[in-house]
Amino acid sequence: MTQIIKGGNLPLSGEPMRVAVVRRSGGPEAPKVDAAALLVDADGRVRDRGDLVFYNQPEHAGSGIRLLGEAQGEGGVVADWLEIDPGRIEASVERVVVAASCDGGAFGEVEDLYVRAVSATTGAQLALYAVEDATTETAILLGEFYRRNGGWKFRAVGQGYDSGLPALATDFGFSASDEEADDEAGGEGVAVAEAPAPAPVTAPPPVTEPVPPQAAPVPLAVEKAGAPVPYSGAPVAAPLGRLNALPAEFGPEFPYFEYQGDGKEDVETGLTLPRGFIAVDVVKKGAGFLDIVTLTVRKRRWRQVVRSRMVDLRGVGVLHHDGQSPLRLRVDTRGRWMIRLRPVSTLRAFDGPVEGYGPDVLAYTGDETGVRFRYEGDEDKKGYFGVAAHRKGGHWEYRFSRRDRGRGKGDLPRGPRLLVVEADGAWSMEPRPGGGGGFWSRSGR
Repeated sequence: MTQIIKGGNLPLSGEPMRVAVVRRSGGPEAPKVDAAALLVDADGRVRDRGDLVFYNQPEHAGSGIRLLGEAQGEGGVVADWLEIDPGRIEASVERVVVAASCDGGAFGEVEDLYVRAVSATTGAQLALYAVEDATTETAILLGEFYRRNGGWKFRAVGQGYDSGLPALATDFGFSASDEEADDEAGGEGVAVAEAPAPAPVTAPPPVTEPVPPQAAPVPLAVEKAGAPVPYSGAPVAAPLGRLNALPAEFGPEFPYFEYQGDGKEDVETGLTLPRGFIAVDVVKKGAGFLDIVTLTVRKRRWRQVVRSRMVDLRGVGVLHHDGQSPLRLRVDTRGRWMIRLRPVSTLRAFDGPVEGYGPDVLAYTGDETGVRFRYEGDEDKKGYFGVAAHRKGGHWEYRFSRRDRGRGKGDLPRGPRLLVVEADGAWSMEPRPGGGGGFWSRSGR
């Protein structure tokens, strides 16, 4: 049985997981909920602010935990998704705390709140805990993944804070004013407390959360490279995240394929697909430059797919296939890597605020619009951020860019377009028809 009550715990296999913080939206006046994770050491404290994973810092560099973002489902169901691979978590991290904050109300006003962990490869449910006793809390600890006897377990906690995020910050060993908590720590975790007596078991909420907002790369586990491996995750018939509504001629539909290797290799995919764009998920372990290009029949470099110097890279690139010859790719890097080919119909839509970490590709189908963006930079608060707009036929043009961290504005032509994001760190963007703002205020979503 994978559904547990408050204070209960379950053993885990240690396999990669996706964790959903789910609730039912009560309309535009309902409280806004943000999910997050904290990485906690043996003393019950975060080591520094880098151990917080939330909307403004969506990935932890050392342990690979990342916030995939929010996805919408039927019947007003909303889910914030996290990706957690216990095998990649640093040895000094004893617990990963999953928590949520509430803006514009209290958790007693949030309907059908629960946290659910599923296998990243099979989708099978690993744990579910439904919160049934929330009242005036504005921040809540939902559950935690913790080490036990060389393995991992999940505990349902359900401990809330009426005083919200500042109290969470204090309990985890750092201080934050109300303004800092709203602007920087929105949605981060909460301290573990002794769980109250278990409540009676009830049936899980009668809702089904939407799938994650993008196809998250799976961990590198296969040493052998070369042969394509059909991906066993979400089928193409159910694209991940908001439908991007790209015309079918932008790119073909096909099953996902994965290729894994070590160091510089040429990948003979054996795939001959119709002409169009193909999305490419990329995972690279460790430091070092990575360069992926398409190859001609004579194995000459042809077109750039992804290039990055990021450590522990997890990103998305895109290529344009001619539809005539088998697709060939060259991966030039040091260390282990994985690439996954998937249809562009599964890309995230740029129809509102979006956030990312590293290179990415978005689908845009709206009218000509302005864009506001913010670039956080790499670990040294530097790096590069740029956006190029591709249109049908493989033609593209740079739209706006920035060196070093900061804010800026740009413009996008009328869609449909693919927006190719080059970035060395965290970034965020929002359309701004006619200008205006509210983008930097979390409550202005």
